[in-house]
Amino acid sequence: MWTIIALNVAAFAYQLTLGPNATQAFLYEYGLVPLRYFSPAWGERVGLPATDLTPFLTNMFLHGGFLHIILNMWTLHIFGPALEDRLGHLRFSALYLLSGLAASVTHAIFNASSPVPVVGASGAIAGIIAAYAVRFPYAWIRVLVPIVVIPLFFDIPALLFAGIWFFMQVLQGTSELMVPALGSGIAWWAHIGGFLAGLILLRQLEPAVRPGPPGGPWERTESPRHSSPWRW
Repeated sequence: MWTIIALNVAAFAYQLTLGPNATQAFLYEYGLVPLRYFSPAWGERVGLPATDLTPFLTNMFLHGGFLHIILNMWTLHIFGPALEDRLGHLRFSALYLLSGLAASVTHAIFNASSPVPVVGASGAIAGIIAAYAVRFPYAWIRVLVPIVVIPLFFDIPALLFAGIWFFMQVLQGTSELMVPALGSGIAWWAHIGGFLAGLILLRQLEPAVRPGPPGGPWERTESPRHSSPWRW
């Protein structure tokens, strides 16, 4: 996990060394621009050939600003360690990368006409959230819910947190498909694709489960408490 975080930070640090024009060119080259793959003629005209598939991978290590990378790396730090301990370093890395690739493909399919590059690790992290919720369904997640101007904190099980989070992604993603004017600039379908990939891949990547000691599913020794950056 720390290697993944380091790669994201290193890529963002490199972005900061670029000027405005160079940054834009960099993001168009290594971010995922769906239109280049669904309109190869357009891609060739602007210098983005459809034969270059590397952006499906590289976009997940790039970010659009400080808040973007901080929230993503914070979320990875919350959900990653316990899952990495369970899966091992290589399986965890495979889950992250494959979820990110699935997120890229899903975003491209549902935004085929978009000439805007998408960047960010959130699709890959969505897969981590999904796998964590399945593997540690009763781990307690503390979420912040702002009521008017009053911040309220609630503890909810990871499975419920992930379910609500996924529902919100589907709701927002579907709404923007139906009413494009509602576009928020958030890659909802990347989140959805990454989340579903995490659910599917966990079964393939998880090592055999050893019988554990008896105890109820709500036993807090099996359910670490985490603070989530996600707000509703």
